[in-house]
Amino acid sequence: MRKLKTIEMNRLSVEEFKEADKLPLIVVLDDVRSLYNVGSVFRSCDAFRVEAVYLCGITATPPHPEIHKTALGGEDSVAWRYFASATEAVEELKRNEYFVYSIEQVEGSTKLQHLTLNRHQRYAVVFGNEVKGVNQTTVDACNGCLEIPQFGTKHSLNVSVTAGIVVWEFARKMFL
Repeated sequence: MRKLKTIEMNRLSVEEFKEADKLPLIVVLDDVRSLYNVGSVFRSCDAFRVEAVYLCGITATPPHPEIHKTALGGEDSVAWRYFASATEAVEELKRNEYFVYSIEQVEGSTKLQHLTLNRHQRYAVVFGNEVKGVNQTTVDACNGCLEIPQFGTKHSLNVSVTAGIVVWEFARKMFL
């Protein structure tokens, strides 16, 4: 096997990305502290052509060198908006007929492997702070909660890892 050269991968330019059909998904970051996590989320959202990223509360916004270090330009291709709170973002998303999931361990959550999606529906997923998770007020404002099953001694994953897993699952079910 030979590794492909970048030129052979047929990557979209930023302009082509902005014009391309998007995964009908908005990623919401609720008080994410690490700029490296923010950048990693942008990079994953670029990889799967996510519609937009909403940055809320204390979550930093581009341009910033630490975001760029892990986003590698994803912050330039993926549309983004800032909201004072994730709850405010969720309320707007619901007014615009998005079905909004909080990614959190709660009573009655849907396990990610049991997620059923409607190709005609638009979705949003809210990812929380590295220590406290998604704010309870925001969880309450969402339509439902998704949970990634875990089998080890830890009860959480890094927020950017979680975002990659969840966004891939949406892309797999909506695009493939």
